[in-house]
Amino acid sequence: MPLQIEPRLAPSRLANVLAPLVAIVLALLFSGILLVAVGVDPLETYRAMLRGAFGSAYAISETLVRATPLMFTGLAVSIAFRMLFWNIGAEGQLAMGAFAASGVALFLSQSVPWLKGPALLLAMALAAFAAGAVWGLIPGSLKAFLGVNEIITSLMLNYVAILWIQYLYYGPWKDPQGFGFPGTARFPDDAVLPRLKDTAWLPQLFDTGRVHWGLFLAIVAAVLLWLVLDRTRWGYEIKVIGENPRAARYAGMNIVRNILLVMIVSGGLAGLAGFSQVAGISYRLQQGIVVGDGYTAIIVAWLARLNPFGVLLVATLLAALFVGGDQIQITMGLPAAVAQVLQGAILFFVLASSFFTQYRIRWTGRRAAVVGEQ
Repeated sequence: MPLQIEPRLAPSRLANVLAPLVAIVLALLFSGILLVAVGVDPLETYRAMLRGAFGSAYAISETLVRATPLMFTGLAVSIAFRMLFWNIGAEGQLAMGAFAASGVALFLSQSVPWLKGPALLLAMALAAFAAGAVWGLIPGSLKAFLGVNEIITSLMLNYVAILWIQYLYYGPWKDPQGFGFPGTARFPDDAVLPRLKDTAWLPQLFDTGRVHWGLFLAIVAAVLLWLVLDRTRWGYEIKVIGENPRAARYAGMNIVRNILLVMIVSGGLAGLAGFSQVAGISYRLQQGIVVGDGYTAIIVAWLARLNPFGVLLVATLLAALFVGGDQIQITMGLPAAVAQVLQGAILFFVLASSFFTQYRIRWTGRRAAVVGEQ
């Protein structure tokens, strides 16, 4: 063929920096064309979305609230993707984390007298991490020991986990005083993550609204994950296994052990997303806890190029798209799906830009093509 795709031996650092920026500009132009086609002013739409996400202290706080579970789930899938383990199950792992944290808050706190205050929140977080880790270990074990495709198993387990928590808050855990609303009873006060505005020793630079300590927990998780991946032998093994499993085996690296450990961490981080939602926002297990953050995490991880600090930034930007989408729905009468269209366009163009930074298309010429055919 006259066109050949060749890997770049040394991708340009400048190209790696500029490519995502150019991709976002192209995505905005593409989405703008679609908005014009349906009779909407794209500049006014973008301004309304920007105001809705960052135009006030309240808007910023809501963006950070929406970003918190995306940070956890983005970190969760990014460590698995580093090893080329395609964990599509963060949604179910989040649900199981919410289930475990809720069980501790509703039942264990009543049977263990000393489980109060910070000890109760710590127990909820550990339970959520453990539940998510167990849910992640199922596809991890099937892949490690039996070679079962992890995409199918992790994806299918999402539905099991979601239906399980629905059974609980519609059935045996349903609040008898809930007046028909699907959800458990409210957690005790000790099982609620404090909000930043209620923390006396923190400087109150602006009204932080519903932002809670789960945000700081996500930031700490990102720092720890960066240290593990970039500063430890285990992080080096994860990288080598992801880039060349055959070389990793030749070097004596234990593939099975690393798959299991990575899925413990990946599932556990997604479980913490469930903990942050029930303990920081809803204060109960209820309908609306699972809203697709586990699937959006895949976009977050890829746009961040699997970098933990990049995950924090991209999660915030995607949260701004969601919050801004709600704003244009209210103020302009547009469907919130406009934000999802923009999100999909950004993903498409960023992935395309990633391809062109790693590969180049070379024109070999008609004569070379004819010689190749002979």
